[in-house]
Amino acid sequence: MDPLSQAITQWKIPVGAMGKAAIDWVVEYFQWFFDGLSTVLEWLVVGLTDLLLFFPPVALALALAGFAWWYQRSWKLALGVLAGLLFILNQNLWEQTVQTLVLVLAATILSMAIGVPLGIWAAHKPKVWQITQPTLDLMQTLPTFVYLIPILILFGLGAAPALIVTIIFAMPAPVRMTYLGLTTIPKPMLEAGESFGATKRQLLWKVELPAALPSIMAGLTQCIMLSLSMVVFATLIGAPSLGNPVNKALANRNIPLGIEAGLAIVILAIILDRVLAAQRSRKA
Repeated sequence: MDPLSQAITQWKIPVGAMGKAAIDWVVEYFQWFFDGLSTVLEWLVVGLTDLLLFFPPVALALALAGFAWWYQRSWKLALGVLAGLLFILNQNLWEQTVQTLVLVLAATILSMAIGVPLGIWAAHKPKVWQITQPTLDLMQTLPTFVYLIPILILFGLGAAPALIVTIIFAMPAPVRMTYLGLTTIPKPMLEAGESFGATKRQLLWKVELPAALPSIMAGLTQCIMLSLSMVVFATLIGAPSLGNPVNKALANRNIPLGIEAGLAIVILAIILDRVLAAQRSRKA
């Protein structure tokens, strides 16, 4: 190694040690908060999962297919949803699929509840976006295994830390798409609303959000797909989901189980995407 490189590497910046010290400080003074939050999230996910598993699988599959038909007015989509769910049931992966569905929906709802208001705020406050943008870049580019460790320390094992990790991974999508939708609204449309005497709140709810709705719905679809892609990783910290048979198949080189679990994930992703994609098109 050349002298310059030796001089640079001789005094290593203790980034890891500083990060550990920060996490230790948070654990020491705020562990009560994280324990309470973990309890609430665990109760939410496990309770909803138990509720859905209480119903007979065929009855729940029919109910979900009926909801798809009611929501989209498409019997073809409803038939596809029913066929996909019955195939999953046939593969003995129904419980894991319901667990995955609950985890994805909970993460999506919380991500949208945080991301959309944050995107609205950033679209109206350029300084907020200057701070938010690099934070979102960090959330999207930081390897998943890096923040699994502090999340595991703060929340322990189970559905709660898996939900938190999924939110961190998926939330940038609704923030960015909401910001994009609001900042690309034609100025004449906004000027027309202002000329009619609309207040800022009226302009937001009656002009900006309706115009940005297709972009927001695209963010919703991306959020669901990103949440679903976290299924395999979330099992490493105790999340009950379809990632369990995938990891088991990988560890045991069980090709049939891997194919079955992979197909179940694909079918669930297609069902969620088709339902929301059709609704997004109709809204647009």
